[in-house]
Amino acid sequence: MTQMATPPAQHTMVPPAAALPDVLPTDRLNERGKPRPPLRNELRHISNARNAVAVVSTLLQSFGVVIAAAWINTWWSYLLAFVLMVRGHVCLNILAHEAAHRLLFTKRWLNDGVGRWFLAYPTYQAMLAYRRAHFAHHRDEMGPDEPDLGLYAGYPIARDSWHRKLRRDATGNSASKNFRSLYQALRRGQIEAKEIILVQAVMLGASILFLRPLAYVVWILSWSTLWKVSNRLRSIAEHGGMVRSKDRRLTTHVIRQSRLARYWMVPYNTGWHLAHHVDMGVPWYNLPRLHQELVDSGWVTESIEYPSYRAFWRAASSG
Repeated sequence: MTQMATPPAQHTMVPPAAALPDVLPTDRLNERGKPRPPLRNELRHISNARNAVAVVSTLLQSFGVVIAAAWINTWWSYLLAFVLMVRGHVCLNILAHEAAHRLLFTKRWLNDGVGRWFLAYPTYQAMLAYRRAHFAHHRDEMGPDEPDLGLYAGYPIARDSWHRKLRRDATGNSASKNFRSLYQALRRGQIEAKEIILVQAVMLGASILFLRPLAYVVWILSWSTLWKVSNRLRSIAEHGGMVRSKDRRLTTHVIRQSRLARYWMVPYNTGWHLAHHVDMGVPWYNLPRLHQELVDSGWVTESIEYPSYRAFWRAASSG
């Protein structure tokens, strides 16, 4: 694959060439930024115990929140769960993403079993289908097979257009398209669609059995509205307005990580997204270390880092 020419600056959000020092390879990183052995082996180590704790924590922050709201069974408990489930759905999706990369557990059956049935399917994600599409995304970001090109292209955009997109997410319009796609996949007899419906039926059935159907309503409404907004904000912050290139600094943004952002929108270190695209075989807990290696090498500089997500979104909606 050859490096693509950079489009005119007003149609992209790519950093200027002067901000991209040519300092690789080094004794620790190759010419694409990937760590060399033995650093590579160290950073790619999968900790089953650490990921097991992460999975249990995520289940408590998602299912546990809704169950607690149902147990209290007041209007304010359901409202609080509706808000808190934003983080719950984010955590479920991010760990499902880890499982899609086969980074959750060293045993393939355990990795895929937990990833599909406990993390992906409760949030309406067909993990095996997602894995195929997502690997195309990693092979050639912004290339002809990029599954999310329509999501990332065209930034920066006009402020009113940006607000329209967020309103569609917040009002459930975007989610309705996902549900229609799931219905169509079900009609075609796709196995994963049936498995997702099975999991959702169990969840709905349990809420009815325990006389708390509002618990399932909170689950689906939070995913359909607040989480869709959060997901767009995060996705655009990862690749919005970037271009096809072998240099990952032209395909993926760098944004300074705050505690608030890491709690609500980018837990499990997913905000260190450039490091993830440099080496997608590095588990979530080692991404900050890889990012620091990229900084220490001089390949990632302050000039390409946005100081906050708010600063990035302002830039992305200034077209």
